[in-house]
Amino acid sequence: MEAAAGGVPLAAVRTLEVQQIAAVASRGWIGPALWALLVPFAGWAVLRLTGIEPKFRWSQAVSFTPYAAAATLLPLAAGVALRRWPLALAWLAVAAVFAVIVLPRALPDGNPAVSGPRVRIMALNAFNGTVDAAALMAAIRAARPDVLTLVEYAPWLADSLAEQGLGDLLPNRVGEPLEDAWGSAVFSRYPLRPGDAPIRGPGPAQIPAVVTLPGGQELDVVAVHACAPSSGWRAGCWESSIRVLPPAGGRLRVLAGDFNSSLDHAVLRELVATGYRDAADVMGKGLTMTWPYYEQPSFFPKVAIDHVLADERIAVLGFDAFALPHCDHRATLTELALPEMGRS
Repeated sequence: MEAAAGGVPLAAVRTLEVQQIAAVASRGWIGPALWALLVPFAGWAVLRLTGIEPKFRWSQAVSFTPYAAAATLLPLAAGVALRRWPLALAWLAVAAVFAVIVLPRALPDGNPAVSGPRVRIMALNAFNGTVDAAALMAAIRAARPDVLTLVEYAPWLADSLAEQGLGDLLPNRVGEPLEDAWGSAVFSRYPLRPGDAPIRGPGPAQIPAVVTLPGGQELDVVAVHACAPSSGWRAGCWESSIRVLPPAGGRLRVLAGDFNSSLDHAVLRELVATGYRDAADVMGKGLTMTWPYYEQPSFFPKVAIDHVLADERIAVLGFDAFALPHCDHRATLTELALPEMGRS
């Protein structure tokens, strides 16, 4: 066998040389590929940062911004490993923009100092009434919410919940069950009356109600069900169904339900900016995903489109989300503390 200097077989040397050439060649195309990949990620970051939302598929894609943010770390690491410093710095800049957008949701915020009544609010999109009613009732008994908002509240679900004793736990209701995912309702253990003004607009019913808490303080609660930003008439219905929701101000108010929007949608951020705070965001749980969970594998990407928006004068003490059988949305449970009556 022919040997190179040092007694190493020549074939082994040639094999090593081939491997080194292949490695150099592979690094040669990785750099341009990472530069090309940078363009859509940078564009995504700019669109999200500026709030520009091309119609209408972007309104769906932008919900996945947290995943895009996480994905920037891989090419950044590749640029560093290859010692392509201009490339690495470019990816670092894009990753930094995404971090500014996404990371605050994972950091808890402070709360106003309040000493008024506490309220526990559960909210659920019932998947056109197909949620397991027994499981929902078990969750209600365990969590003991003071207020429950249900959307996609169908007649058959209403019958099942009534048979299983929902009226004993939450005897007061505003709103009616309807078919085709259009029904919405607010339930309460405390006195309840319809809101001062109906919420008119396209799409499913969005129900305002006024809860009278012990001591006489009143709290507005709205069962929210915005249209989905999908094709057809819903593409236009989606944004307008959020814009008709009442801004913060005046009597204390909470909006709870399925907004079909994440905090990466400009229309939702504009609503929050009127004087609300997102309960999950306040608790550092703003990356808690809520949809879709029915018959989806665990690795299927989820989005955060179910929210509880509380007036900024209200303290957020807790937030959680949990799945229920035969339901595509997770339920949310939020604990709030209100300012004393007369001090809001």
